[in-house]
Amino acid sequence: MKKSFVIILSAVLLTACGKKEKEAGDFDKAAPTEQEATASDASSYDPNRGEGKFDKVDLGATLDQAMAKKGEEVAGVKCISCHKTTDEKLVGPGWKGVTERKKPEWIMNFITNPDPMIDKDPEVQAQLEICLVRMPNQSLTDEDARNILEYMRKNDGVK
Repeated sequence: MKKSFVIILSAVLLTACGKKEKEAGDFDKAAPTEQEATASDASSYDPNRGEGKFDKVDLGATLDQAMAKKGEEVAGVKCISCHKTTDEKLVGPGWKGVTERKKPEWIMNFITNPDPMIDKDPEVQAQLEICLVRMPNQSLTDEDARNILEYMRKNDGVK
């Protein structure tokens, strides 16, 4: 009885450990990784607008002081721990001149939904290599984001 058990066990082990050769086309088809999927739609990315729901942001010819004040309050809670209002880097880049370098749509899209833009925008990716920290999504409302944009304009000297 022991002998037959050993023979059966050996047969099972040999069968289980046998190597099956894969045929062409027999490979598992894995879904593309998030990075591969992001790279494929990077070609449709608009570096002037960014990615998000803001296609057109109307700025007044003059600064809206009330909005800038609200934006300064929100930025004080959500942004200033990582960003300075000068051109000096803290954790993230300084804000000085951002409204002169970037369109308002880009700024609004970035501060309300940074992840897809971090993944697709070459300038943001280059900045990430310098700062080494991804900007977190602060879950800003559209109104908060617009107020922060107005505060950024004030910081850049818009009167």
